[in-house]
Amino acid sequence: MFAFLQPARKALRLLILSLFALALAACDAGMTGGVSRGGPSVDTSKPVPVALLVPRGGSASDNLLANSLENAARLAMRDLSGVAIDLRVYATAGNAATAASVATQAVNDGAKIIIGPVYAEAANAAGVAAASAGVNVLAFSNNTTIAGGNVFVLGPTFQTTANRLVSYAARQGKSRIVVVSAQDVAGQLGRSAIQNAISNSGATLAGSVDYPLSQQGVIDAVPRIKSTVDSSGADAVFMTSSTASALPLLAQLLPEAGIQPTVTQYIGLTRWDIPSPTLSLPGLQGGWFALPDPARSAAFSAKYQAAYGSTPHPIASLGFDGIAAVGALVAKGNSNALTGAALTQGAGFQGASGIFRLRSDGTNDRGLAIATIRNNQVVVIDAAPQSFGGAGF
Repeated sequence: MFAFLQPARKALRLLILSLFALALAACDAGMTGGVSRGGPSVDTSKPVPVALLVPRGGSASDNLLANSLENAARLAMRDLSGVAIDLRVYATAGNAATAASVATQAVNDGAKIIIGPVYAEAANAAGVAAASAGVNVLAFSNNTTIAGGNVFVLGPTFQTTANRLVSYAARQGKSRIVVVSAQDVAGQLGRSAIQNAISNSGATLAGSVDYPLSQQGVIDAVPRIKSTVDSSGADAVFMTSSTASALPLLAQLLPEAGIQPTVTQYIGLTRWDIPSPTLSLPGLQGGWFALPDPARSAAFSAKYQAAYGSTPHPIASLGFDGIAAVGALVAKGNSNALTGAALTQGAGFQGASGIFRLRSDGTNDRGLAIATIRNNQVVVIDAAPQSFGGAGF
């Protein structure tokens, strides 16, 4: 029953390095907590120079990711009407020093905005390199610690997911929530996001239990989780762990300890449909998690498959989104199209997997669907919002 955790620990370390490594935000002291509202002037009557920074030149997996991001960006360019983009692709080799160097080169080459790179430290370095020229960076990272100044993160954030799920849970009468998290960077960031969502939604934090990320650590935490649920009268348990880590073990041990998912709602901060065998875990039947708009995601995947003869990388859609945002703003014909003020316009953009918008703190909001697992199948129980300001926001 413990087969998931050992390979999962390696996978989680890789996730932390790529998406959650702590780094200084690419902004000066005066910009902490917000983004610059400025940016270079753009001549929208001519092709707009856009730099795309991808991890080509690194590992084999990085090269595959780089190709997929570039393909998705070029796919988005095909959809633009009346907008010409001069896309210039730069290889970062997946490291910060190279990212800073090529970001400087991109600015010197005339780039009006930088899309990418992927990894948090590289994105931070690119932002620092481009800051003096006032060029904004739309990074593929979801690490909110680097957001601010001239750096925006395009990746789905824990906070967006937590907000969506807690809001939905509260509307369903599941408002007394116990947070269960690992004692690692991802677990801490996830716990903080859930607690913020609870405090902003009118729900109640019924308790918080953390555990060392090890097999024994999870086992030892289960009685504490049970005690917290019982003593607080909690009606929901919100877990930060992923399917590649402690989630399968928790899904087995919590019901065995008497926390029945038919009574206490299980909620997950990560995708429970990846990989697909997770859908067969008995403890996760009836649980809730969030995912991008399934219809739009499927349409993007089909379009990519038709164009390139392969399936896109799971985060390739961010390459599409970056170009979609730039194209939508340039189409308005304003010379200030790529300033921070323009990028954070409230209506947002239509992306590969649904609506999204960039926030004034450099993070983002995304329109997510709420799904459950029934009979080992994913079932959407609350559709992804199609605009900002409606249900789900």
